[in-house]
Amino acid sequence: MLPIAFAPCYAHPLPAGHRFPMLKYELLPGQLLHEGTATAADFFVAQPPPDEDILRVHDTDYYHRLRTGQLTRQEERATGFPWSRELFEREITILGGTIEAARMALVHGVAFNIAGGTHHAFRARGEGFCLLNDQAAAAAWLLAYGHAQKILIVDLDVHQGNGTAAIFQHEPRVFTFSVHGGRNYPARKEASDLDLPLPDGTDDAHYLKLLAETLPRLLDEVQPDFVFYLAGVDVLATDKLGHLALTREGCRRRDELVLGLCHRHCLPVVVCMGGGYSERIIDIIEAHANTYRVAAGLF
Repeated sequence: MLPIAFAPCYAHPLPAGHRFPMLKYELLPGQLLHEGTATAADFFVAQPPPDEDILRVHDTDYYHRLRTGQLTRQEERATGFPWSRELFEREITILGGTIEAARMALVHGVAFNIAGGTHHAFRARGEGFCLLNDQAAAAAWLLAYGHAQKILIVDLDVHQGNGTAAIFQHEPRVFTFSVHGGRNYPARKEASDLDLPLPDGTDDAHYLKLLAETLPRLLDEVQPDFVFYLAGVDVLATDKLGHLALTREGCRRRDELVLGLCHRHCLPVVVCMGGGYSERIIDIIEAHANTYRVAAGLF
């Protein structure tokens, strides 16, 4: 089984010309079903969690203002999305999907969220298309219920996981690892437990060598019993916002490296899809689909 969180609200309507590719949340599940990588039985409907699961990592006042539409104009602009009740429901549903994926991964070894990886959300603010931090909330849920004692977050989106780093800055049970474009968004980086900033134009060979040298060592040093993997495909050379130069094959090999290590070490892993802003939607869908194909061949 390849458990995959999804809900129709993931594909939230946005104003015409908006640069966020919401269409991928409609197309990716269809592609996985069409090619047989996943079956209908693999998908489960994500549900909003209890507020307490959100408030472990988010400020009460911020969450109240987000829920009731009381963000300031500046706060709303920072998120990149126009606020609506439907948008709020989408965000808490995605977060709930990642928590449920964590529960599923404990049983099946791996689980996915078609969306998620909202790593720019801080405790008391959202930014960069992220309003609530789903992987942070799921990690805190695992710790709260004793399902994990040490968690490794492997963030390979092209943008630094600044919100996640800040949330867990003083939490020794969560180790944050981010590989990202050094000159890319956000302009002001936070301090992850380990940051690997990359120069613009980094290609497959350099990227994969660095990851292959670093991640096995981290597993030995950190000794996690659970992994979250943010598998952003904005590392592609075709990406409008990424500035790196990975090929689709390089991106697939990245997934093989991360998921292969998790499988060999018997580490349950939750995969969230993160960003992807290539001009052609097929480049985004194929790169994301490769992550599922790799997992289907391993687990």
